[in-house]
Amino acid sequence: MGKSVSAFLLLLLLCVTVRSKADEETFDVRQHLSTVTRYGVVKDISDNSFAPSSIPDQCTPIHLNLLARHGTRSPTKKRIRNLNNLAARLEVLLQDAKEQNLSLQKVPTWFWGWKSPWKGKITGGELTSEGEDELYHFGIRIRARFPELFNEDYHPDVYAIKATQVPRTSASAVAFGMGLFSGRGKLGPGHHRAFAVTCDSRASDTLLRFHDCCQNYKNFRKSQVPAVDKLKEPILDEITNALVDRYELNFTREDTSLLWFLCKQDASLLGITDRACALFSPSEVALLEWADDLELFILKGYGNSLNYRMGVPLLEDVVQSMEQAINAKEEAHDPGSYEKARLRFAHAETLVPFSCLIGLFLEGSEFENIQREQPLQLPPKPPQRRNWRGSTVAPFAGNNMLVLYSCPANTSSKYFVHVLHNEHPIPMPGCDNSDFCPFEAFKERIVAPHLKHDYNMVCNANSELPEHKPVTSKLSQLFRWLFLLKNDDPRSQKDEL
Repeated sequence: MGKSVSAFLLLLLLCVTVRSKADEETFDVRQHLSTVTRYGVVKDISDNSFAPSSIPDQCTPIHLNLLARHGTRSPTKKRIRNLNNLAARLEVLLQDAKEQNLSLQKVPTWFWGWKSPWKGKITGGELTSEGEDELYHFGIRIRARFPELFNEDYHPDVYAIKATQVPRTSASAVAFGMGLFSGRGKLGPGHHRAFAVTCDSRASDTLLRFHDCCQNYKNFRKSQVPAVDKLKEPILDEITNALVDRYELNFTREDTSLLWFLCKQDASLLGITDRACALFSPSEVALLEWADDLELFILKGYGNSLNYRMGVPLLEDVVQSMEQAINAKEEAHDPGSYEKARLRFAHAETLVPFSCLIGLFLEGSEFENIQREQPLQLPPKPPQRRNWRGSTVAPFAGNNMLVLYSCPANTSSKYFVHVLHNEHPIPMPGCDNSDFCPFEAFKERIVAPHLKHDYNMVCNANSELPEHKPVTSKLSQLFRWLFLLKNDDPRSQKDEL
């Protein structure tokens, strides 16, 4: 009996070891870069447990609302300076190791003489050629997917294209439009055609840059950033200690943060995964990704209802465009006389709050919580599964599409809203976890509870925003609990995803 038990335990240990090694070999760091993730790497990752609705053949799309984040961009000027500083810091670490007669055998060879790929660049933040490609092919796919919507000659009143007054978003809109209208004009060998992209002033753009115009949000963010940084410290400290043991260099928490940022830029922009990214194990990458996702959750997502309440003008604009399309359908307006698509290009700061407004990426009873404007619990720590991942919520070129369908009279409703995220149907808890929601139910259950908030009152009225302290307090308590009990958790940090 004893031998049988021992054999069983040995076999079990062997299976776990083999599985861990297999998981590590299939682990793709490019899918774990939070909001720095490339669109093509994650766009086809979806929830396999969700069965999309079967849209009746008689239903036809009559209007499309698109909200897309800009495509892959280069590092900003501030981040370029950070990477230049990292090069100098690596030199200091190597010199210190020499002076202390430490072994340099474990030092990665790329440390020696490394310079930032963006060294010498004066500007930053622009759309890259890869970002152009993401949006261009996205435009081609959308026209092929919805031929009924894009069969008209271009006119700005039929296909309205808006972007924020930031070059990378307007460039994204242009790249998308070139794909969408390719072959429809007479310009050049690609038969392109000119089209209009309109932008509102950054100082007054409450539709696509509402975060820039919302004073209460600016105050909230400023007050919470130091607290969020503090909450991330235990993760960075834990991984810093591991790096020190592994490479025998005197890394600091700041070094780890910069090396993780370099990993994200290397993997996303340059396709390099065997340099900075190779410093971290898969389980460490998962923790660093989680830390980034927590920041996204707290400062842009469900961590505070102000984060998404300020997006109500955009939600109102979306619903208004749908009602206008329904009116045009009901009154049998002539083709070319009404809008068929409203196409918007903005930022993660726009896409994330809008996703929260319509209740995406929620679990269990969380939809009822946000209807009461209560902050949600933090996304669970790896290796636990979570819906909230920056790499799928708002990767480069990430997008929401709300497609309005007209259906025959014998269906439960005459008009439906089909919701897609990154081009895939996604469940809406506010509509019984369906991706195909009757328009009236969409308005009543998902939209109406938010419309009681006036943008000026939310953003510019003097309010103490009582949620601030509870959010910080709850987060602090949770992090203390997580890291005080870390050593008692049977799922150690060595577990692989």
